[in-house]
Order: sequence, then structure tokens, then C-alpha cells
Amino acid sequence: MNESVDRLAPGTFVRSPANPDWGLGQVQSAIGDKVTVNFEHRGKLVLNLAAAPLIVVDTPGSETGNR
Repeated sequence: MNESVDRLAPGTFVRSPANPDWGLGQVQSAIGDKVTVNFEHRGKLVLNLAAAPLIVVDTPGSETGNR
């Protein structure tokens, strides 16, 4: 993961590059490598960032993300 965990504060918008069909997600909580994200097409998931890296999206309409 290229983003620091600090960037994954609650309210941060993210996408999962490995699972684009999940759609836009919003971070609910982040503790260590575990992040709870509510995705628009998948619902709420707890992810281990080592296994499921996320891309921070600057604005909800942005498709490119911030790397």
C-alpha cells in the first residue's frame, strides 16, 4: 500500500484496485492494518491492508485516485 494509514481516517473515500466492481468505498474505521470500509456495491467489509491494498480517492467522482 502506497498510502499511509493516516490517510485512511474515517470518512476517506477509497477504491479496491483488485475489486473494481465493489465501487466507491468510505472508510468507517482504521486500526493498524485493519480497515472497515463501506463499499457501495459490496457493503461493509473489514480488510487487512497487507492483503487488500486500497487507493485513496480525492473526491467521490474521481476515477484515478491518488497514488
